[in-house]
Amino acid sequence: MNKLQVSADKTAVVLSIACALHCLVLPLALVLMPSIATLSLADESFHQMLLLFVVPVSVLAMTLGCRKHRSRLVATSGLLGLGLLLSAVLLGHDLLGELGEKALTVLGAACLVFGHIQNYKRCKKSECQQDGCH
Repeated sequence: MNKLQVSADKTAVVLSIACALHCLVLPLALVLMPSIATLSLADESFHQMLLLFVVPVSVLAMTLGCRKHRSRLVATSGLLGLGLLLSAVLLGHDLLGELGEKALTVLGAACLVFGHIQNYKRCKKSECQQDGCH
């Protein structure tokens, strides 16, 4: 299996989960430890910064993987996840409200994680079929 594609899939999964956890855990953390509000983790730029990493890593992993297995499910879930994450950042809580922004972010991250896990599994299966293993 292509090491770059495997690393990119794993990295994208971790970044997507970090994005979802940021949305879900940060409000509770701010209540429990108000000093967190002074960190850059508490503002919208954190999501934008994460997307600067998530988008290229995801596109790379999905492109390398989909060239092998040509799965529409993987491509669709990856594109949907990226689209939802980008929409959450671009529209923000000003247009979507806080709950809408969180919902889009968590749903987008879930779609992206699903897509990357499927990408990894299908690439592994595709390589295994080529090598003749079981």
